[in-house]
Amino acid sequence: MSIWSPVWSVKIDNVEYKDVTLANLTIASGRTDIYSQAVAGYCNLTLINFDDSLISLGINSAVTVYVKDTNNVNVALFGGSVTDVIVGVQSGGSIGMTQTVQIVAVGALARLPKVLTDGVLTKAHDGDQIYSILEPLLFNTWNEVPAALSWANYDPTVTWANAENSGLGEIDRPGNYELTSRSASTTDVYSLVSALATSGLGYLYENAFGQISYADSTHRSTYLSTNGYVDLSANDAFAGGLETALRAGDVRNNITLSYKANAQVSASDANSIAEYGTLAQSITTSLENAADATSQANFYLTLRAWPRANFNQISFPLGSPEIDNSDRNNMLNVFMGMPVTINDLPANMGERFQGFVEGWQFQAGVNSLTLSMYLSPVEFSLQAMKWSDVSVTEAWNTLSNTLIWDNAFIVN
Repeated sequence: MSIWSPVWSVKIDNVEYKDVTLANLTIASGRTDIYSQAVAGYCNLTLINFDDSLISLGINSAVTVYVKDTNNVNVALFGGSVTDVIVGVQSGGSIGMTQTVQIVAVGALARLPKVLTDGVLTKAHDGDQIYSILEPLLFNTWNEVPAALSWANYDPTVTWANAENSGLGEIDRPGNYELTSRSASTTDVYSLVSALATSGLGYLYENAFGQISYADSTHRSTYLSTNGYVDLSANDAFAGGLETALRAGDVRNNITLSYKANAQVSASDANSIAEYGTLAQSITTSLENAADATSQANFYLTLRAWPRANFNQISFPLGSPEIDNSDRNNMLNVFMGMPVTINDLPANMGERFQGFVEGWQFQAGVNSLTLSMYLSPVEFSLQAMKWSDVSVTEAWNTLSNTLIWDNAFIVN
């Protein structure tokens, strides 16, 4: 355990600014619940310039915010494009002038609702269909490269595979569900790829550099089986505002799922209906196969027929000496889908919570940085696990002594 203070750097259009002071930083990314797709990441920061040196930026400038971890390695917290710039004077006099530069930036997902597409798709798996929509949008063609650009001025670290990539990250391909073909019908790109992601039980997200990525339905279980959970203690978090929520509004016990050519399958839970009354939900997908539609309907029903506690929010002061360096570095590298165990919870909150990070917010003050995370229960993301899916670090004595075989589709 040690005291840690954030050391910042900001890169704008590949120029790194270290001689400015960063203040009033807010970063938000991901989503606040598992029932919707992620929205564009957001960053609002102020640079304080004490020596009147030139800071070159404009609308659409690329901006990346870094902080050094406990190993003195730069960790990217946000990447995106500038949407607003406000330059002001904080103070001035005979000995010099202090300026402020307020920057608002958003991730690449912000571009998608503003771009229209005919959305013609051949029958393919979810990851392949999403890639076919995003790749032409986020990679420049030769005729889109600036005419004045020469090889001598080109970044020598760029590889052929990523040349002229303006925002495409990792796409899980081909995906796990076969989706039906789509004929020409104008829609915005965000609505289309969000629907494709939902049909594949996957999700869109932005990586730390603001690039659009896609995780398929087994992405989380594969990562979990390889890496296990990040173990954190609620004792290291802010006590105020720590809460779980159990909501009747989350219960759905009569599922109707539409798939190819408006065909439908249904699933219902008689015991849940007897307890709460009929609470229906209609889900629209572009699945090709009836078997997949039935499987998904049953999956939605299993998760939502009975109320489950969600972890609304937990906030950690990352500079606290009570947090060890390993936990601090893990939290600085937070990402959508990171598996987390929260230990040392009050008994009325279940004492331990296992789940995945859905969204987060960084808030910086003077020599301080706070991370707030929104978590979903692990069973909301994992379909029935096989023994080969269980983390090699899991031991029998870590499992709940109330877990029965019928419910052992997750490790809890």
